[in-house]
Amino acid sequence: MKRTYLLSGLALLGFGALFAYTQGQKPLDPFEEAMRQRQMYLETFGILPGELYVEEGRELFYRKGPSGKTLEACDFGKGPGVLEGSYATLPRYFPDSRRVEDLETRIYTCMQTVQGYKPQEIKRDEVRAIAAYIASYSSRARMQVVPKHPQEHALYNLGRELWYMRAGNRDMNCSACHDRYAGRRVRLSPLRSPSQGLGSEWPAYRFEADKLYTMQDRIAFCYDSIGIPAPAYYSEPYIALTLYILAEATRAGHAFEELPFFTR
Repeated sequence: MKRTYLLSGLALLGFGALFAYTQGQKPLDPFEEAMRQRQMYLETFGILPGELYVEEGRELFYRKGPSGKTLEACDFGKGPGVLEGSYATLPRYFPDSRRVEDLETRIYTCMQTVQGYKPQEIKRDEVRAIAAYIASYSSRARMQVVPKHPQEHALYNLGRELWYMRAGNRDMNCSACHDRYAGRRVRLSPLRSPSQGLGSEWPAYRFEADKLYTMQDRIAFCYDSIGIPAPAYYSEPYIALTLYILAEATRAGHAFEELPFFTR
């Protein structure tokens, strides 16, 4: 409840400031205005919206499930309960689930297998918040997504296929925007290719939607933008695309940006 009220206040403050600031002024650069608001929020509230999601994720991470266990018992790639740098190694193959999983899918798996929740009991917003909390431990960490297991290689190849496959009623693919227009900006988001560090900015809070977006949310948004129905969350297309994108960013030597973000 506290997060809801504060986020609503932040959004109203931001849009009110934007309206007042633009009266009689020349058109604003949206990114510069977002950074101005970011500083204003910090000075006014002493906290950024994304940090509220991280705090909520921390509470959910240590909440006991029906089994009596917390997510401390889950292995996110570096051993049970080890979060430092774990996000930077995902997606990867996990022997216990016998599949390649990204962070969100791994959370979804462990909430069932470790904590004892049924799939229908797992709320998408809770997975987002937990993802933000875990990802905060990999702020500025060097990406280490290098396919080694046969299933990782298979999903990397699938992700590359999906990246270049033209589809939808607009006959587009990921490459049409992210490779062709790399270096430009769409609204507040810098448009990047995988080799330029695409994926390093998520999870992120988007103030125009007043919500947190994860990597899967961002991919779903892209699907919708090019007229393709988005797959179900935690399904193979998300994991494959994420693996391809972050493996290419790893190859180029990128690190995750500072988390949590104010806006994208």
